[in-house]
Amino acid sequence: MSFEITLLVLLAAALHAGWNALIKISGDRVAVMAVVTLAGSLFSLPFLAFVETPDPASWPLLALAVLLHTGYHFFLPIAYDHGDLGQVYPIARGSAPILVTGGALVFAGEVLEPLAVVGVICLAVGVMALTFDGASGIARRPKAVVFALITGVCIASYTVVDGLGARQAGSVLGFAVWLTIGDGLLTFLIALFWKGNAIWRVARSNLVTGFAGGVMQVGAYWIIVWALALAPMGMVSALRETSVLFAAIISTFVLKEGFGAWRFVSAGLVSLGLLLSRSQK
Repeated sequence: MSFEITLLVLLAAALHAGWNALIKISGDRVAVMAVVTLAGSLFSLPFLAFVETPDPASWPLLALAVLLHTGYHFFLPIAYDHGDLGQVYPIARGSAPILVTGGALVFAGEVLEPLAVVGVICLAVGVMALTFDGASGIARRPKAVVFALITGVCIASYTVVDGLGARQAGSVLGFAVWLTIGDGLLTFLIALFWKGNAIWRVARSNLVTGFAGGVMQVGAYWIIVWALALAPMGMVSALRETSVLFAAIISTFVLKEGFGAWRFVSAGLVSLGLLLSRSQK
């Protein structure tokens, strides 16, 4: 993987942690998430002229991916309503590969290589450490942990569907652009129905946050899609998950969440586990 691609993937990881932080620091997080995803859709629209329309064979998967991403867009801010960025983010990101690994073993008979097994164990230890942490774990903040784990289920599900859909679409970037437009519009419409006129007040007072978050969200996703087309997927995916460490840094130095040494250890275990679990050939 070239130095330029490495830097861009690290940028994508930082962007992903960054827009999550914007959601966390906002007041009505569901409403702000809706504004962020709508901004991402509007940002994506002009690119329709430069990408191929996904093959009709991929449309069912595209529709399912839109639904799964939309669910993710709601469960994530609800988790942030009850927990810290430094707690919710690693649980959500770290639990997804564990779920995918378990599902692959049960339903597809896929057996991991030894190094990947070590990675999954690191993931499990890191996620469980945050889940059962005495100061902020499930005993103190059960809703934060539960919604973070549900978010992880959404991530695991859309990861599989995105991969299958992009392969059938004939155009990876075309699939990505249509997806970001679709899930942003659906997220906003559901939030508008849920929040009513309040959504417009939130939108007016968070225009800068919404636009910045939307560009960061879409930019991070497109960079990864682009990098996957040019570099080894395992390396790209592993490097992408350094977003967990970026989130730890933001949680500590920007949000002042009291991110102690044990949380850094947990975040480090999650990052190491994500890297090793991508080693499966």
